[in-house]
Amino acid sequence: MLEFYLFLISIILLLFYLHFLAGILKGLNKLSYSTSTKLIDEFVSIIIPFRNESKNILTSLKSIENQNYPKEKFEVIYVNDNSEDDSLNKLICAKKSGNVKVISVPNEFLSNAHKKRAISFGIENSQGEIIVTTDADCQHGPNWLKSLMENFDDETGFVSGPVEFNEDHSLFSKLQKLEFAGLVFTGAGLIGNNTPIICNAANLTYRKSLFDQVNGFKDHLNLSSGDDEMLMQKIWKETNYKIKFCLNKEAIVLTDANDTIERFYNQRKRWASKGLFYADKLLIFKLLLIFLFYLSFVLLPVAAVILSIHYLYLFIFNLMMKIVFESRIMKKGTQLLYGKSLLKYLIISEVFQIPYIVIAGVSGLFGNYKWKNRKIKR
Repeated sequence: MLEFYLFLISIILLLFYLHFLAGILKGLNKLSYSTSTKLIDEFVSIIIPFRNESKNILTSLKSIENQNYPKEKFEVIYVNDNSEDDSLNKLICAKKSGNVKVISVPNEFLSNAHKKRAISFGIENSQGEIIVTTDADCQHGPNWLKSLMENFDDETGFVSGPVEFNEDHSLFSKLQKLEFAGLVFTGAGLIGNNTPIICNAANLTYRKSLFDQVNGFKDHLNLSSGDDEMLMQKIWKETNYKIKFCLNKEAIVLTDANDTIERFYNQRKRWASKGLFYADKLLIFKLLLIFLFYLSFVLLPVAAVILSIHYLYLFIFNLMMKIVFESRIMKKGTQLLYGKSLLKYLIISEVFQIPYIVIAGVSGLFGNYKWKNRKIKR
């Protein structure tokens, strides 16, 4: 009887996961390229929080300065989040356009959720009706801002943009680039299917009025992460505005992959730490089922040794179905945004993905991790 129930649970988890993937693929097929060529009338504020970005800060400034967008229609606000290196000094001393300003978060401004407090302080000091957020370790093409703004109309409240990892010649870098692309495709497909769940703060834009209407980050300031997904979910749930994904290669933001396994682990742990705190309890339940599906790939081989060899066959079948369905999403996503050369590492990535999701998911429950030289508790 135990064997029957374990087998049944495994099949149910597989069917749920395949249904989830089918929704992503359906959403990707619904996405279309923006055809608007008219610039919005609203003034735009680009908020860029930074901490200890000496290596990247001037590259960021250069790419932002080179935007093919009227300078009188946007401002750039770099927000120093207690940097300990010379990144603030580099930025202050650099030659800048008149629409670029640098501010620092006062010590008395909020007490936790470091990045959220930096973004909130930037928004409080902004003039724009439209807020754009990105990171200081990113590079932006000249038409990045223009491409994002082409997705705005009177019915749109939030736009998620694509992010891509740079790669070096290491296999670890290439696997991260492929795995991260999968996350971007997942977020894009879910938005296309009108079930927005994930996005990335390195490339977002939304209406300031909606940020204020849903109380910004105030109801989850106890979490250091979630300045992107939780805000998007609130705007989707609490307003009548549309959520869009910017399907445009010129809108891609580039950032470096993690150079060590420790940094990769801490990044994924940080992302996983917010999952249990989504406002939508049904969404939490669905994410739990997905985690249990991945956990089954650890438990099924054990069951094959202890109980029956049939669990090994089930393990192989589930893995094959996962690869088949996910490869369809990856092929569609790369066709829309990235080069197909990524797909040569797909099988290796599929194997690499299972242990990291299980480990990051479990460790994310405790919420403690190290990021930007800070030891953070959730």
